[in-house]
Amino acid sequence: MFSRTLEYALRASVYLGSMYTCPVTAHQIADATQVPLSYLPKVLQQLVRARLVKGTRGLHGGYVLARDPASISVLDVVNAIEPLNRTQKCKLGLVEHGERVCPLHQRINRILLDLQDRFERLSLAEILSEPDLPSTRSDPD
Repeated sequence: MFSRTLEYALRASVYLGSMYTCPVTAHQIADATQVPLSYLPKVLQQLVRARLVKGTRGLHGGYVLARDPASISVLDVVNAIEPLNRTQKCKLGLVEHGERVCPLHQRINRILLDLQDRFERLSLAEILSEPDLPSTRSDPD
């Protein structure tokens, strides 16, 4: 349902939330989140542009969240990468629908509105406070 870019942005944001006061390098983020290092700068750049992340160059540089994880919602990250867009008029182009949204898209809009509301109420800090769930993948030893 969501793009790989959004998935990577969410992983990186949660990881940065776990390291809130410590700058971390792109290499560290990539290793911890399994986001390809070759793709990560694009994701981080979008988060920096949205003022959710700060990047500092140099010896003691790295990336940090721009705000406390409790004040950054999942919706903030979603909006930085690919906002949830609701349909404004019927995409089917049916004359009988006119400028109204058809029943199909009315339902989709309601679902998206509910999802948007849930994402807005869910902060990175809440995600970080969840107990770890058992992994479903096996780690090679």
